[in-house]
Amino acid sequence: MGDYIVRATAANSQIRAFAATTRELVEYARAAHNTSPVATAALGRLLTAGSMMGIMMKGDKDLLTLQIHASGPLNGMTVTADAKGNVKGYVGNPNVVIHANEKGKLDVAGAVGIGFMNVIKDMGLKEPYLGQTELRTSEIAEDLTYYFATSEQVPSSVGLGVLMEKDNTVKQAGGFILQLMPFTEEEVINRLEDNLKRVTSVTGMLEEGKTPEGILETLLEGFDIEINDRVPTQFHCNCSKERVEKALISIGRKEIQEMIDEGKEIEMNCHFCNKNYKFSVEDLKRILRECRRR
Repeated sequence: MGDYIVRATAANSQIRAFAATTRELVEYARAAHNTSPVATAALGRLLTAGSMMGIMMKGDKDLLTLQIHASGPLNGMTVTADAKGNVKGYVGNPNVVIHANEKGKLDVAGAVGIGFMNVIKDMGLKEPYLGQTELRTSEIAEDLTYYFATSEQVPSSVGLGVLMEKDNTVKQAGGFILQLMPFTEEEVINRLEDNLKRVTSVTGMLEEGKTPEGILETLLEGFDIEINDRVPTQFHCNCSKERVEKALISIGRKEIQEMIDEGKEIEMNCHFCNKNYKFSVEDLKRILRECRRR
């Protein structure tokens, strides 16, 4: 099986748990955007988190967006996910290169910088839900742990990791989210905290050959675990020439006429998957005619 997310409960439903393996989708993003290793690690963590948070939503058409606005050379990140395990995303500066941190690892926090994170949930209501939190460490996992505690009042533990090969492709990627229900007993909390202290890293567990189920068994040792379902997850962009054409129409007749007058084909790029769409002068003339009919 390729990338997937496991959804589970433990300790008589006192703990809600998610774990994912996402190597293929993170590698897809790396190849699509030609990201540097530190940009791959940062985006991979956010994509992994987005995939798990996406399947937390109930409606088939619900959409989750994670936006990071920060001062670092990465120039922010955006990830969008749905309730079916589809996720897509991009970084502001995919080519960022900075020195390793003091532990000799990719300096994701340094690349991200100081700033804040938006969590936007579009659930088909008049206005989407918007939660905002400051970046506490800019390592992504800790920032989401803080977001869940402050914006959603759900005590949580989030772990995310991306490990690179020497040729800068993705070797391992995955993560987990553990959440305590309001009725969780003190004894359960204490045991879970002890378990978490013994865990070194997500990528360490993946390197040991652990599946998402195995990660949950390690994190939830001593608890009864009930696997609710397994959801395939993938990098999926729903862009198309038709959707890009609608965006082109929205810029206005005057601008389209100016493009026609220049007599050159134009190329428009999808931020999420980096795919380019070309429009000939004849395409632009047709689009302008359609604008006039409206």
